[in-house]
Amino acid sequence: MMYWWRRSLAAQFISFILVTLIASQAISFFISHGERERALYAASKSEFYTRMASITKLMASIPVELRQEALLASETRYSRFWITDQEPPDADRWREQAADELMRPLANFVGFPQHTDLDISSAITMATRSSFLKANAGEAWLTPGSTTWNLPQTAKFTYINGRNGFGLAVHLDDGRWLNSAYYKGFSNSWWSWETLYPLSIAAIFLSVIGIVSARRIARPLRRLATSAEAIGRGENVPPLPEEGTDDIRQTTAAFNRMQARLFRFVEDRTHMLAAISHDLRTPLTSLRLRVEFVNDPETQQKMLATIDEIQTMTEATMAFARGEATVEETRTIDLNALVGSLCDDLTDMGQPVSYIDGTKSTCRCRPDSLRRAIRNIIENAVQYGSEANVSLQNNQTIDIVIEDKGPGIPCDMQEKVFTPFYRLETSRNRETGGVGLGLAIARTIVRHHGGDIVFSRGHPGFKVIISLPRDQNA
Repeated sequence: MMYWWRRSLAAQFISFILVTLIASQAISFFISHGERERALYAASKSEFYTRMASITKLMASIPVELRQEALLASETRYSRFWITDQEPPDADRWREQAADELMRPLANFVGFPQHTDLDISSAITMATRSSFLKANAGEAWLTPGSTTWNLPQTAKFTYINGRNGFGLAVHLDDGRWLNSAYYKGFSNSWWSWETLYPLSIAAIFLSVIGIVSARRIARPLRRLATSAEAIGRGENVPPLPEEGTDDIRQTTAAFNRMQARLFRFVEDRTHMLAAISHDLRTPLTSLRLRVEFVNDPETQQKMLATIDEIQTMTEATMAFARGEATVEETRTIDLNALVGSLCDDLTDMGQPVSYIDGTKSTCRCRPDSLRRAIRNIIENAVQYGSEANVSLQNNQTIDIVIEDKGPGIPCDMQEKVFTPFYRLETSRNRETGGVGLGLAIARTIVRHHGGDIVFSRGHPGFKVIISLPRDQNA
């Protein structure tokens, strides 16, 4: 859950909204809790006195033989009425009688089978009777004030089960006493359906809004991340649409400007490199003509060899610049098929290259340039290590492993060999050492694809690993 919360913008939006909603509801509840409880209590007490006053008047207006039926018809789930001939005893004994009456089933109760929660005929049960009586033990009768009891009949009042119920005894005109007991727990709890239901509806509604808002914000950010990853792999992606809020639109516009500047810089540098290499041809040709007039044959041969080496390096640089300037389409390919066909081609040319066929591994790349980089590494392995054994491994990255039987590259030289025109072979013989651009070109191409080239010692031999990022859509 915590991992999902950290990674998901929608989850964070929903969490913040729900925390704010619950906190605001809790603050509102605590502020209004006391006032609401007092209002409910006052309303219940007022209703109790009003109902008792009405029934007292009713008792005075109907025949004695009908009074019992009228009282039974007036009872509710939380109230009971009964008449006694004698004045009520002390308050504790009267509360015991009231408890018995409240446990009495209603005579006028009608149950509804589809609403089983209404099928309750008594206000208290035998299990709660003891605690019901202990709450007000020792309390005496009270005389209600004139504002609450304004009838001429004498009345005595008491509380039931703390302050959750009321009891009233009224002296009727015929000398008998009308008794009434009302009991209902006043629940002002936060966790009730009255509060949870609207809270749940609000939470669901706000969660939907949070999800929609988070996706609306995250969608351009995901496009931005995908385009940034593509640019890191050397792809030429179209400008992103500048839409959304001001912050996102400004970020997208800055990204588009950065992308345009990067490609313009790389293009200008590549064109400059090609132009310099091309312009060097004229002075080299002129220098070669001048060497022909040198009389000393040995000196002449040395100068011609140097000129040839410079010309070869120039041609290699021009070839590299032309390759960089060529815009190749990036597409998803089967890397296993590309490496396998390259090894087959080199084997057909008589080179000792073997390939261990692997599973299908898709890679988003520029196939021609990647093929060139892999070929440079394999040809180096054949030239300096007698043979090349190639395999494909699927790890967190896609690794192309080229192993040979040669002495390898010393640890202190492993970074220098990627420098353009740097050669471990010191004879400067082009037939044995080349011009020193092969590894530099290979690593440049691989890094443009978001990968890298690393060296490792074999047992025996030497190992070169070309690591490429996995295709996220595979």
